[in-house]
Amino acid sequence: MLYIVATPIGNLGELTYRATEVLNSVEYILCEDTRTSQVLLNKYDIKKKCVAYHKFNETEKVNKVIEDIRQGKDVALISDAGMPGISDPGNILVNALKDNDLKYTVVSGPCAFVNAFVLSGFSTPLTFVGFLPEKKSAKLKLLQELSNYNSTLIFYISPHNLADTFEFLTETLGDRECAVVREITKLYEEVTYSTLAKGYNGVEKGEFVLLVKGKGENENPLNEMTVKEHLVYYISQGISKPDAIKMVAKDRNLKKNEVYKIALEI
Repeated sequence: MLYIVATPIGNLGELTYRATEVLNSVEYILCEDTRTSQVLLNKYDIKKKCVAYHKFNETEKVNKVIEDIRQGKDVALISDAGMPGISDPGNILVNALKDNDLKYTVVSGPCAFVNAFVLSGFSTPLTFVGFLPEKKSAKLKLLQELSNYNSTLIFYISPHNLADTFEFLTETLGDRECAVVREITKLYEEVTYSTLAKGYNGVEKGEFVLLVKGKGENENPLNEMTVKEHLVYYISQGISKPDAIKMVAKDRNLKKNEVYKIALEI
C-alpha cells in the first residue's frame, strides 16, 4: 500500500502520532528532497531508506513504486512540507495506483492553504489555485476564467514574485480585498490585510499564501459606510483597532486623530 503522509508546514512538532507510526513501518519513504525530509525524520528518530521523488523524476519512478506495492511492500510518500499532491508531487502516482487497482490512503495532517484560509477569516466557498503558471498567456487565461468566481481565491506565491503577482492580479481581477498569510505555524506567522492595488508592504521572506475575495464579496461599497461602520468592518476581519484606524484614515483621506475619536465609541 502507498501511504500519502502529510508533514509539518512549519513547526516540526505538528507531525501526527499516526504519521510517525506509518513512516516507521514502511519499506521506504519517497521524499521530494531527501535532505529536507531527513531533518524531520531525524527529529522523530525514523530510520528508513529515503528515495528522491520530485517533479523532475516523478514519471520515471512510478513503475518501480507500482511494482514494489504490487509485491506487497508498503511505501510512504511525503513532500518537503504539507500534503503531497497539493502543488507537490503525488498526482501521477495516485492515478497510476488507481489504474492498476492498487491500494493507497492518506495520513491526515497540515495543508498550507487550509490553515491560511482559517487564519484569514474569509468565507466559503473557496477555490484553491496554487501557483500560477509561468507563461503569461497561460496565467492570463486562467485568471480570466477565475475573474467571475464568487469564491475566495487562494494562491501560493514565491517571495520574489510578490510585487509582479499583485500587479498582474489587479489588472486581471480588478482591485479586491485580500489577505497575505506568511510563515504559517512558524515563529513569525502573520496575517496582513490589504487590497490587490495596494499590494503587500511587509517582510518579503518566507512562505506565502494569498487569499483574494471573490467577485461578489468585493461589491461591498466601503465608501457608502459611515466611518464607524468602516472601522467595525475592518475590525470584524481580524484587524486590530489601531491598524483599522490607519486603514480607514487612508481609505477616506482623513486625519488619524479624527478617526481615532470615532473609534473610541466602539
